[in-house]
Amino acid sequence: MPIRLLSVLLLAGCAAAGPVTDAAPTNAALPSEACTVPGTWYDAGGRPAAAPALLRRAAGAPAVLLGERHDSAEHHRWQLQVLIGIHALNPDIAIGLEMLPRSRQPVLDRWTAGAIGEADLLRDTDWGALWGVDPQLYLPILHFARMNRVPLVALNVERALVSRTRREGWAAVPVPERGGVGDPAPPPAGYVDALAAILGMHDDARDDARDKEGSGERSDTPDGKRRGPERDSPEFHRFVEAQSVWDRAMAERIADTRRATGRTVVALVGYGHIEKRYGIPHQLDALGVPDAVVMLPWDGARRCAMFDGTLADAVFAMDPAQAKKEQAAPKPRLGVTLEPGKEGLRVARIVDGSIAAAAGIAAGDVLVGAAGVPVRTLADVSAVVQRQAPGTWLPITLTRNGRTRQIVAKFPPP
Repeated sequence: MPIRLLSVLLLAGCAAAGPVTDAAPTNAALPSEACTVPGTWYDAGGRPAAAPALLRRAAGAPAVLLGERHDSAEHHRWQLQVLIGIHALNPDIAIGLEMLPRSRQPVLDRWTAGAIGEADLLRDTDWGALWGVDPQLYLPILHFARMNRVPLVALNVERALVSRTRREGWAAVPVPERGGVGDPAPPPAGYVDALAAILGMHDDARDDARDKEGSGERSDTPDGKRRGPERDSPEFHRFVEAQSVWDRAMAERIADTRRATGRTVVALVGYGHIEKRYGIPHQLDALGVPDAVVMLPWDGARRCAMFDGTLADAVFAMDPAQAKKEQAAPKPRLGVTLEPGKEGLRVARIVDGSIAAAAGIAAGDVLVGAAGVPVRTLADVSAVVQRQAPGTWLPITLTRNGRTRQIVAKFPPP
């Protein structure tokens, strides 16, 4: 199998809980030009809702599913706010993490017990390689769990299982190689429709960042755009299977934790896994754990028509201006494509006009160090680039034609 080349294109990088009375806010009528008023909770139909009642419902539920856009700091602040509110009403909770596979559970246990520090946690979970999103976005939540001795639960499976299902189909994966995951419940028709739309909108950068093994399912079209497979194709069927297996795996961990401990499991997951009660909620229903509460942040990037009574049990309105600012923030990019090899990380390609090009990095160079530390994997380089602030210089050590060189990459100011 040829080695896939991965571009190092990486991110750098408090909503109020709502009204304090049980009455829904009287000054939160929907304005004509927007769906929501920032700082307000809404029910699925877009009606203002009382925060205390919502939190009490969540605190008494078997599971609470908090959606997120993974790289949004505002979404993670909202999640922490909700966690604090639920924990105040019901300290007997566990926090489920989509970010890590089941194999990393012993590391999470050592963290919540206070036996290891941040550096150990990130190293032993292999956070950079397995998740890749800036850990600083999640650390406040992880510290909250540690401080209050709230169990953390690794919900995910190894990405290779999902990728293999996309390539070969679930039936082709022998039971001993399924990582303990059972057969998923058939997905609702609406979920299949949503996945068809998502597959058609995938781009290469997102595929590389989220699925390093790739699916090989897309093809070029006469208009030069990339398209997903046809709805009735085996490729699309495998894609839906893979998503259902992914949802099932996380739902099983939530259900098992609930049954074993009696705790309310508050799971942090991408909102695509939980919207409209598709994905994880659907699989939980099939596992005999109904009544999971689905809560989502709403940052103005969606259509008002999505408030159709089925989106979620509750939605919290965030500041759309802050969301736009966050999404528009420049993301540092080194601008190289790296190929792992026996000698190290070889530079396969340089993006024209990139920071790497300006620094004098050339195709064929082998990166061996950055910021004074060795780099041996793509995750090592990713972690360094993510920490790089605009307007700063990054020292890089590389070898060229057998000789060691020191280069400085200059990241432009904001």
